[in-house]
Amino acid sequence: MPLPDADDLPEILIDLAVPHEDIEALVRMRRRVVDDPELRRFLEASVEELVRDMGTLGARVELPELDWPAGPLQRCFPVYVFVAALPHTRAYHRERGVPAEVTRRTLADLGRNMAVHRRRHGRAGVQAPRWLTHHFRGELYQLGRLQFERTRTGQMSAADGPDPDTLCLNLHIPDFHGPLSPAACDRSLALAREFFARHFPEERYSAALCHSWLLDPQLKEYLPADSNIVRFQERFRIGRDDVEEADTEPVQFVFGDPELPVEGLPRRTAVERAVGDHLRAGGHWYIGHGWFPLEGSTSAGRR
Repeated sequence: MPLPDADDLPEILIDLAVPHEDIEALVRMRRRVVDDPELRRFLEASVEELVRDMGTLGARVELPELDWPAGPLQRCFPVYVFVAALPHTRAYHRERGVPAEVTRRTLADLGRNMAVHRRRHGRAGVQAPRWLTHHFRGELYQLGRLQFERTRTGQMSAADGPDPDTLCLNLHIPDFHGPLSPAACDRSLALAREFFARHFPEERYSAALCHSWLLDPQLKEYLPADSNIVRFQERFRIGRDDVEEADTEPVQFVFGDPELPVEGLPRRTAVERAVGDHLRAGGHWYIGHGWFPLEGSTSAGRR
């Protein structure tokens, strides 16, 4: 499964929203991947693992870790894996009738992931390769403001919640995508109901789930009732309480680096003040778990 040649690779990377400042280095390092037999074998094994049982729910995919000296190639090698797998992903999308625009916006999360890495570390790299396997295996789709992952409920521990094996859509909120407004969320949910009914008609998704620090109810103590985050929370029925502290989650997503010292966190916005002030007062943040029925769900379906 060859990589695109050096002339074609830049356009493919641009389509995947790879930061422009990283493209020349990726094109240059491509020759090392192609010419080195060890790297070429590793690439082929990685792609084979990634595309195995494409689209299957619940398939466990473990991309092998490159045993290579730390440096740009080691940090960026997953880019070549995803680029080499791209024809398989696009073929699966075409088979399902997925519009080309949905494919493009979904797979552009590779570039967003690299932007997150650069914001945190100041250099090229892929922040979370395992997360991106969902996109390139046909499990996750960007539809408007939100991303929707085909999955099963799992244990939500809610008295009126869906059964543990129920097909559901796991909602994800991508970074670098503007406000999480109620109108944008309503539009995404409408797109999702239409998209999955059309392109996965054999799978009936009855519930939407979310597992995020954005669902920590403590945020309501700091944010106004009409804030986007509080209104997002109100869509959900609480599934279960999480007792494990997750302080680095909001620090990472709000400030860009989970290791930033709490004492120096900025207070420029209401969310920044909420996250930092709560931690400075000795409090902790937790991952919230929530769900709501998908059929007919809009902002009017809040609890």
